[in-house]
Amino acid sequence: MSEDPDVAVPEEPDHTPPAPEKVRTGVADVDEVIAAVEELEERPIEEHVGVFETAHHELRRALDTPSDPA
Repeated sequence: MSEDPDVAVPEEPDHTPPAPEKVRTGVADVDEVIAAVEELEERPIEEHVGVFETAHHELRRALDTPSDPA
């Protein structure tokens, strides 16, 4: 039996979840920390603790620093 070229064959649905949107705050120091955490998936698991410790330290520093009222 030959296939009819005028008959559309339904495509398999794409079940891949969409990539999450990148979170950005507009505060450069905080956004750098977020970007470092987002890159963890590409780094060896042994490095994750160090990244989280640095992230915690940098976020505390950003929160403790008075913001410039603009």
